[in-house]
Amino acid sequence: QVQLAESGGGLVQPGGSLRLACAASGTRIQINFVNWYRQPPGQQRSLVASITSSGITNYTDTVKGRFTISRDHSKNVVYLQMNSLKPEDTAVYYCNAEIVVIPFRPRDYWGQGTQVTVSS
Repeated sequence: QVQLAESGGGLVQPGGSLRLACAASGTRIQINFVNWYRQPPGQQRSLVASITSSGITNYTDTVKGRFTISRDHSKNVVYLQMNSLKPEDTAVYYCNAEIVVIPFRPRDYWGQGTQVTVSS
């Protein structure tokens, strides 16, 4: 049984920082790419950042220079460091990953989401 769990959300003032974590649990797993999505209130979910198994990263324009995605292969954890946060970053943040449970085919998994609120 593979599970993804996000943590690290909360309330922060504009200009502040948060670090989200996405932890994958399960045996005999191999994590391919990992994405962070966010869904503001009343809006659609959109891609924020992604990282491949080899460490290649990509960001949506609105977070470039402020957010950093990274991964710890030994712990099966992917982080999203968010700096200089703005009210428009307020959203539920979701982790999404393609995971292989050896010896089966890759599957897509989602976490339950973590709320980030940027407000004074």
